[in-house]
Amino acid sequence: MQTTTTTEQTSGPNVAQRRVFSGVQPTGDPQLGNYLGAFKGWVDRQDEKENFFCVVDMHAITVDHDPAELVRQTRELAAVLFACGINPEKSTLFVQSQVSAHAEACWILNCFTPLGWLERMTQFKDKSAGRGSVSTGLLDYPVLMAGDILLYSAHEVPVGDDQKQHVELARDIAQRFNNIFGDIFVVPEPVIQEVGARVMGLNDPVAKMSKSYSHIRGHAVRILDDPKEIQRSIMRAVTDSGNEIRFSNDPEKAGVNNLLEIYRVITGKSEGDVETDFTDARGYGDLKKRVAEAVIEELAPIRNRYNELIDDITELDRLLAVGADHARSISEPKLEEMKRAVGFALPDRTRSSTR
Repeated sequence: MQTTTTTEQTSGPNVAQRRVFSGVQPTGDPQLGNYLGAFKGWVDRQDEKENFFCVVDMHAITVDHDPAELVRQTRELAAVLFACGINPEKSTLFVQSQVSAHAEACWILNCFTPLGWLERMTQFKDKSAGRGSVSTGLLDYPVLMAGDILLYSAHEVPVGDDQKQHVELARDIAQRFNNIFGDIFVVPEPVIQEVGARVMGLNDPVAKMSKSYSHIRGHAVRILDDPKEIQRSIMRAVTDSGNEIRFSNDPEKAGVNNLLEIYRVITGKSEGDVETDFTDARGYGDLKKRVAEAVIEELAPIRNRYNELIDDITELDRLLAVGADHARSISEPKLEEMKRAVGFALPDRTRSSTR
């Protein structure tokens, strides 16, 4: 990725409150890693900044997909996010494809993004490896992501390590556009959430728990799993041959560390207090049982609220329509600013039409 040598502009256009943009693809089943690594933090920090949460269904069609499944998963993910506590009176939650400015912004930004920047993206290399043909959309995915972010003058983009490179590309694109056309975009910052950001697979505690592998038996706890399934999954979690329950840097203790970390993030306790909670535990069986209880208690109200929303699609669609309306009120003026900057002739909306 090219690093610009010009003076970096980080303030951008005047925005009254610092904004945060977060996107999540409607693919796979949302699981505990998504909740503890992202969703829980989004909910907890809603009062701190102006937040835009986007179900990025346009990104989901860059690879082979089932259209009917995409419709289902888009609604289900939106319902999960509302159920986790995204408050439509505090935050904006919307579906990407319902706001056409995203596609238009992507095309404009494409014309100012060197092809070499995209070909160096690690995720493109990984996803295209060994495939005879890939879609242009897969290569162009990071430019669409840049448009998602820049349309909302977002200062911060909470991401995992795997998406940090894409936010850095969005920064490069914003800086290049600003250098050519003036002060158009806020230059966003990637924010790597430290707490709970690395929930690992229950079957493989050195691999990150991921939606992509949630279909593998024993890999993950899904947010919508019933209590019995949650307990079964956690009781099967890989540990080691010892019995000491404490945080450790020893790779052999990765499974125990993962269970303790899940418990720590859910309870909000310090590492010391977590270890104190398990001083009377009789081996890893007790550890797993108590972690399962904590997870079940945490996810129960989310599952209940989700069921209410998914049973009332009209209300769910209404909430998403409200979010899309507000997203358009922010993104469309920014898109017009982009169009004017590059020289598109736009109608003068201040003049009344006469016949």
